[in-house]
Amino acid sequence: MQLTASIFALVKELDGFYYELSVLDRAWNILFPDKEGKWHYLHVNKYKDTFYIAHVDGDGGSIEVGQKKGVRAIDSMGAPSYPVETHGQLATVWETLIESACKWLKVTRKDWIKANKRIQVEYPLRYRYGVAPNILIRASLPDVYRLDKELGKSRTWKLVRLVEDGFFLKTENTEVSSMTAADYFQYCRIAYIAAKRKEETVDKSLSGREMYSRYADGRHEGLLDIDPASEQEFADWIDGKHPKRKGGGHPWEIKRGGNTTHIDLTVSRSSLYRKEEFKVELRGESIGRMVETMRMFLAIHEAKLPISIANPEGVRKRLLAQDNIGIVPSYASLHRANQHFNQVEDVFDVMHYDDLGRYKRRITPFVTWEPLPILKPKDA
Repeated sequence: MQLTASIFALVKELDGFYYELSVLDRAWNILFPDKEGKWHYLHVNKYKDTFYIAHVDGDGGSIEVGQKKGVRAIDSMGAPSYPVETHGQLATVWETLIESACKWLKVTRKDWIKANKRIQVEYPLRYRYGVAPNILIRASLPDVYRLDKELGKSRTWKLVRLVEDGFFLKTENTEVSSMTAADYFQYCRIAYIAAKRKEETVDKSLSGREMYSRYADGRHEGLLDIDPASEQEFADWIDGKHPKRKGGGHPWEIKRGGNTTHIDLTVSRSSLYRKEEFKVELRGESIGRMVETMRMFLAIHEAKLPISIANPEGVRKRLLAQDNIGIVPSYASLHRANQHFNQVEDVFDVMHYDDLGRYKRRITPFVTWEPLPILKPKDA
């Protein structure tokens, strides 16, 4: 019961420190060293009368703390499962964490500015979020994946020039006045052939409609069922008026993938006030699909069909390495980690600090690190 008592003492002590507010939840972020000098990160969230403590950068998992249920470990599905005291290995981890955290709170209460200064100086860079110029990463890491090399020099500069010449600002380059399903499937046929990967098989003898039926997501919402030659039916389908338009599908997902790793070829009304035109746009911004998407765009453009690509200014920046690389903590997954950063930071791809290898000393002075949380006693 010693561990349970220590945990209750910790959350009681936390009430004497300022907290952040998330809706109505109170939250504290505690960065602290253990007796061996290793740094840890606990995130404590209070919802009503219950505390939830997560060992963010370690293997302690999460625990729930409440007067009625005591202290219980939280399983992988987020539900409390068993008392922490009954699990030997987990209890040992939390005993060390809670003991060190309580000591740190006492140090912080004694001189909170000095304690927070130590965090700023000593907290490991491999546990922090930051932003590094991609141009420096590209110049330093010889084996880093490069979009421009994968796309090819001539295609890279062609796309860069299109952006710089204002191609995407002219509606005649990106919009069509009318369209049929057959027209859309012709776009798809060009895209599939242009973006074929080495490990893929694309049957060029198939029509655009057949390719879409075979290679797209499959949840077409009735797009395959309307009259392929009718402009009116396609317009009604786009506007949600066609009786064969179904919901819950992914009609624009022409190349399958996860939520962030597929490629879309979308058709939409260009404006609420201009009902006649359609905008045709490609979107596949993940690092693993970007080159395919750009190849699709260039092939459709070469076929003299109106086409746009999502965030063309961002595409140019990525090709020229004028964007930024997000540095994420070593304990964090890289999957979707770019979503942690603000849009204005131009972070499309991420890496761990340790991935910089022997170039850490060269690159670190150029990294802009996110501020670390400040813990301050209420009576200070």
